[in-house]
Amino acid sequence: MSIDLIQERLNSYKCQSVQEEENAIREIAQEIVLGGLSRTGFFKYAAFQGGTCLRMIYGLERFSEDLDFVLVERDKNFDLNHYLEGLNLELKAYGFDFNLKDRKDVQETVQKQFVKDDSLVKLIHFKHFKPGKDTKSIRIKIEIDTNPPAGSKFETKYHDFPFVYEVALQDMPSLFASKNHALLCRVYVKGRDWYDFIWYVSRKSQINFKLLRAAIDQQGPWKGRGLGADRKWYLTEMEKRIKQINFDEARNDVKRFIRPNELASLEFWNTGFFLDRLDKLSQHLKQ
Repeated sequence: MSIDLIQERLNSYKCQSVQEEENAIREIAQEIVLGGLSRTGFFKYAAFQGGTCLRMIYGLERFSEDLDFVLVERDKNFDLNHYLEGLNLELKAYGFDFNLKDRKDVQETVQKQFVKDDSLVKLIHFKHFKPGKDTKSIRIKIEIDTNPPAGSKFETKYHDFPFVYEVALQDMPSLFASKNHALLCRVYVKGRDWYDFIWYVSRKSQINFKLLRAAIDQQGPWKGRGLGADRKWYLTEMEKRIKQINFDEARNDVKRFIRPNELASLEFWNTGFFLDRLDKLSQHLKQ
């Protein structure tokens, strides 16, 4: 019955390529992991964030790889492994053979675990790729920041696959602040970040500047400088950043995460286009 549910879900994507099917089956696994974590009580203490959050909760068009979370309140004793036994049972109920990464990361500020499975793909019918030949194991990284920067605001949403469950997450301005921290501070080009930036701008999202200031002070090139990162500072630094980006690299990063009909939109990814998006953001951005 669980396998049938996953097969129906996969069919609903109407995939047109090997890459789309691989993205789809990973996303289905992500949904099951998220539901499993919800049933363990995980969201009493943690909140969803990142690109997968935008994809699942807000309908972002691009696919995403990882499940990213932050603690609602800092806790150096938090142990992600505490929730994995219940998650394991949930995954097995849906046909996954759950392989658990070594537990040595428990003492790290950012804890990481992995769901890795190569059994489910053998039970599902695919139109394009051949399990064992065209695809590797399903692999999902679960990452949680146990010492997040101060200032996030949170809300509750609901997701309805594979069952209805509750998810705590950063609110939209906080999600955008976290994304802008990555855009300003990441040392390499990640096109998925810039894809998400366009998405936020199109929705006239505000930025939680309290969170952005705390994040910049905690990690990155401005660490410990106590900068008053306000609207003016942000727009100035983002303009500098956009002028530095190699957009060929950015396009290459994001293209495997979007559907073929969106690929043409990457052709006008250049400095002028993103400066235009930044100008549009500046027109509705509050301090």
